[in-house]
Amino acid sequence: MTSSELKEQLLQLHPSLSFEEGAEWLHTNVEAVDWIGLAGTLRNNPILSFDFLFCVTCVDWKAHLSMVYHLRSTKHGHTLVVKSKLNRENPEIESVSGVWRTAEFHEREAYDLFGVKFLNHPDLRRLFLTDDWVGWPLRKDYEDPVNMIKL
Repeated sequence: MTSSELKEQLLQLHPSLSFEEGAEWLHTNVEAVDWIGLAGTLRNNPILSFDFLFCVTCVDWKAHLSMVYHLRSTKHGHTLVVKSKLNRENPEIESVSGVWRTAEFHEREAYDLFGVKFLNHPDLRRLFLTDDWVGWPLRKDYEDPVNMIKL
């Protein structure tokens, strides 16, 4: 399926999606409250069959955070990037670990390093940092007293 055909299919299923042009893979933006419903559709719709979540990351834009999910259909061979903008002061989004099991580890990483709270995650706790760590080291406003690097 080409990117334009994929875009057409997605708009039929979820008309409120917006898209970004010019990248190798199709990029779409979804509201955080709509993400869990869309995720289930992406996984279970036989035309889409996005059965492989291969990357989850967070981006700090200073004004807000963005969650970025890379999905692939091993059946059809198409790839999709889904982005969701989060409030920087209280970044929350539903966990998709029940849709794609690989999300469980990736979401813990984003929680540990950016402070994103994944609602209904089965085991949301720090992954790399100690439990007494204060702050979110990959956010642009994090001050490191040891290295004194300012972004």
